[in-house]
Amino acid sequence: MTKPIEGVSERILSCATEEFLEKGYSDASLRTIAAKAGTTTGSIYSRFKDKEGLFAAIVGPVAEYMMNLFVKTQEEFHAVEPERQPKEMDDYVISGMDEMLDYIYDNFTAFQLLLEASYGTKFQNFVEELAEVEAEYTYKFMEVIHFQNDEENEVTGEFIHIMTRALFDSMFEVVRHKMEKETAQKYVHMLEKFNYAGWNTILKFEV
Repeated sequence: MTKPIEGVSERILSCATEEFLEKGYSDASLRTIAAKAGTTTGSIYSRFKDKEGLFAAIVGPVAEYMMNLFVKTQEEFHAVEPERQPKEMDDYVISGMDEMLDYIYDNFTAFQLLLEASYGTKFQNFVEELAEVEAEYTYKFMEVIHFQNDEENEVTGEFIHIMTRALFDSMFEVVRHKMEKETAQKYVHMLEKFNYAGWNTILKFEV
């Protein structure tokens, strides 16, 4: 068996990142990536299987970690005694969003790819998947506070989906706008306060 040439995989990943950022997944060219990396498309196929495998090698670990981090925060909050959850929600949300933001800025380029260049891959619904998790745990919180719908202000599944999706779309604007981290932290904290106050008004879980 031929021994892999040292450094080739790293060059391919670096050049692929540039190509995906510039053109998006669909229009990115393996030929261009190979030429810039000083190798062949066959070398890419042997290491990463195909173009989506190459894209996944860059963003997959980051997407998985982010999802696990978010679920961990949700699980920790919902493990709190039910009577304490309304009082502690704000603190959990702020600390959780800060932790997510730290990870985003530690892996900023990968998140640019996830948000702006992933169409045509299994990662194109990354934000939607986060929103679905948020919706699931929103229902759990509604059960904890014994929320009862009324005809005038009915909280439907569609409404919960819209609001949870809007939260993540808003949070990820810090990436799309390439904000400095300090500015992004202020923005996200304001977003959290806005989101918390809105849900408090609707669900009436005043502490």
